[in-house]
Formats: sequence, structure tokens, C-alpha cells
Amino acid sequence: MSTSGTASVSTHILDTSVGRPAAGVAVRLSARSGRDARQEHGGDWQALGGSVTDADGRCKDLPALPEGTTHVRLDFAVEAYFERSEKKQADAQQDAPANRDSGAPAVFFPEVAITFAVVPGEHYHVPLLLNPFGYSVYRGS
Repeated sequence: MSTSGTASVSTHILDTSVGRPAAGVAVRLSARSGRDARQEHGGDWQALGGSVTDADGRCKDLPALPEGTTHVRLDFAVEAYFERSEKKQADAQQDAPANRDSGAPAVFFPEVAITFAVVPGEHYHVPLLLNPFGYSVYRGS
């Protein structure tokens, strides 16, 4: 949880193509700090570490954010997840569009990077709703 000088972050992933949590997805956490942290001012990302989603699709051990963090980035390595579960995905998507058989990659978005602003003392839960051809995120509770 957060202290007065820090924000905290949690996430989980739901594979909407099968209606189940996405287990085994690597998630990296990075942060930027300070008034000039915006990209146009050259703010550099500080890699804080990462985690892997558990059987419930949750990362319960993401690193703490440094004091003064103003921007956070979560990087989800989803391609490996879909490669591991390709057989299950094909079975679940029997009626999916024909692009699965047209030589197109099995995963349109191999990585998902979510960047958001934070304020000290707040908790940010950022769920990822995922399928091989799209994703959606929101600030949860």
C-alpha cells in the first residue's frame, strides 16, 4: 500500500477470448519523477523490476514506487502468453475471423505498454482486458 509520499500500483489480466485470468505473463514496472518528467522534457524511465501474473492473473509483488513518482509505465509481455496457449486460443476462437489462417501473426499486439500519471498517497489498480487482436485498460479499484 502507499504512504503519504508514494503512490502504489497493482494490476491483473483477464484473457477475454476465453473468459479466464491470464497466468504467466511477465510485467515490468517503470517510473519517472519530478516536474519535468514528461517525455517532451526528456524524463527518463527508471526500471523498477517486475513480476509474473499468478493463476488468478494478478501480480501481487510489484516493486514499490520511489517517492516523488509522477508517471508509471506497465509493460506486459503478452506474445509469449499467447504462444504458450495457442492451442487453447484456437479452440476458443473457432468462429474468429479468417485472418488466423491468412498468414497473419497469431498475436497482433505482442506487447502492451500502459503509461499513466500518479499522485502521492493514491493506489492505482490497472486491469488489462486482453485478447489476441485487442486490449483495453482502465483504472480499477
